[in-house]
Amino acid sequence: MKKKYLIVIADYYKDISKGLLSSALSLIPKSNIIKIISVPGVFEIPVTISKNIKKYDAFLALGCVIKGQTPHFDFISQASTNAIMDISVNNKKPVGNGIITCLNMKQAKARKRKGAEAAKAVISILAQK
Repeated sequence: MKKKYLIVIADYYKDISKGLLSSALSLIPKSNIIKIISVPGVFEIPVTISKNIKKYDAFLALGCVIKGQTPHFDFISQASTNAIMDISVNNKKPVGNGIITCLNMKQAKARKRKGAEAAKAVISILAQK
């Protein structure tokens, strides 16, 4: 049966986001309906999913947070992860967490294919009976 996917992608690091998105799209069967919404950063992903929770069967959160000189990295990473989990559990809908957290750009570039892992997780939850 055809499923409706919403992919919310933070495009702060455009090159990394493109890699995450293309790897995720490579796994989602083309027969499904897929909508992509871009947001400025990962902090905006949970609210965008929440606003659209009733319209879609499954969600992918894609983006990248790179550690800087302040604790901002820790706050954003933890808050986004917790919010995504809460949305998924409270609404009983799969939200694939494809937000990568890295110490530097080299690590981020090496993990651009992590979008596929998030897509695979969502697909497996949708297949459950």
